[in-house]
Amino acid sequence: MQAPITTLEGTWTLAFADVQHPDGTRGHDYGDSPKGVLQVDHAGHYAMFIFNSARPKFAANDRSKGTPEEFRAALMGTSSHFGTVMIDPATHTLTFHIEGATYPNWEGTTQVRHYQMSGGVLSYQVAARPNGDIPLTGWKRVTP
Repeated sequence: MQAPITTLEGTWTLAFADVQHPDGTRGHDYGDSPKGVLQVDHAGHYAMFIFNSARPKFAANDRSKGTPEEFRAALMGTSSHFGTVMIDPATHTLTFHIEGATYPNWEGTTQVRHYQMSGGVLSYQVAARPNGDIPLTGWKRVTP
């Protein structure tokens, strides 16, 4: 049964953005010190942004004149999407209805993620990638 979104409502800052490899080891998915924010309103609308803070700046100082390497680093160093989210405490699931995303294949999809809430950190894992890596994400609520 879906719960009131007030459980998630507010602003969250990124606690970690890691990846679990098929061999069981864990690494950083967006560099050593990623940045991110998750905002959820009273109706369940959300916006999420994760950035590798070590993304290189474009040498030309013009976003339309990046090199292939700069474009790749910019895209692979970010993950953002928005839409609506629902929470089901009974099954410990978050259901994201993704309207827009930096990865266009996610647009218009619904993704269910199992979550845990421990020590003030909301954490979940994303479905495994084709190479078997499993992204792990954690958020801490921002207190006013």
